Amino acid sequence: MCTILSCVFLFINGTILFILRSKSVFRDTCRYILLFNLLLADTAQLVISQALFLLSVCRITLTYPVCGMLTVLGILTNVISPLTLMVMSLERCVAVCLPLRHAMIVTIRNTRLAIIAVWTFSSLHNIFRGILLLDFPFEDLDSLQMTSLCSDLAMQLGSRSKVYDNAFTGFLFASAAIVIISSYVGVIIAARSASTGKASALKARKTLMLHLVQLCLSLSSTIYNPMLIALIKIVQGESFLRLYRFLYILMIIFPRCLSSLIYGLRDQTIRPILLGHLGCHQSDRAEASYINVH
Repeated sequence: MCTILSCVFLFINGTILFILRSKSVFRDTCRYILLFNLLLADTAQLVISQALFLLSVCRITLTYPVCGMLTVLGILTNVISPLTLMVMSLERCVAVCLPLRHAMIVTIRNTRLAIIAVWTFSSLHNIFRGILLLDFPFEDLDSLQMTSLCSDLAMQLGSRSKVYDNAFTGFLFASAAIVIISSYVGVIIAARSASTGKASALKARKTLMLHLVQLCLSLSSTIYNPMLIALIKIVQGESFLRLYRFLYILMIIFPRCLSSLIYGLRDQTIRPILLGHLGCHQSDRAEASYINVH
């Protein structure tokens, strides 16, 4: 069931990623460039999470280097999602609060620089985690083969790694929440002025609220492994396996698919093309819907 859901949403995400690169209106619009970056990170995270899930179901253990590579990629994409949501929230805030300067501030160049900054920040986080791992006495181990299943929690070797990860997660969540809430408040204030379109402000407020929900769900994966460790001490046998699968769908699969569901069905430009691809309709019907939107 979990694997089927993952494959379905991977197909949907892949379809939207293809759509976002197939039309010039998407490639040359800043918010769609940011959406592509968000979906790319979520899709990569879903692939890695599903791989680790299948390894755990099959009870396959890995070596520390292989597990480290998988978790590094997972953490890289997991950090990129909330950071991209922050940038997308700021873009919506500028569009509503400073409509006359939006085209000057939110340019293709600035958007690409923001994406580079997001990937760089996430990469530096992983580099620092790697430096903390150097304190662990790997040379004292009889073998680099892990005795436990591969996970982010299993790679928190040493107390300093655990403290750093907890502190960074709290900082990331607090920073992203402050940015999104501040943008939401800014949009509300701007909506009261006569110069701001009410419909545009209302749409931006709904988008920012969805961003906040996405942020909470994307960071929920950070408590997934600790929750499983707590549950296995209380629940045993088949009941634990059911909870394991349920929590995996709720906290891992669903957050990674929320972006595609929100933007794929809510966005009036993407929706007709997406439905045309998913429904196996003729391409000219999808193109006609696309042209009508514009």
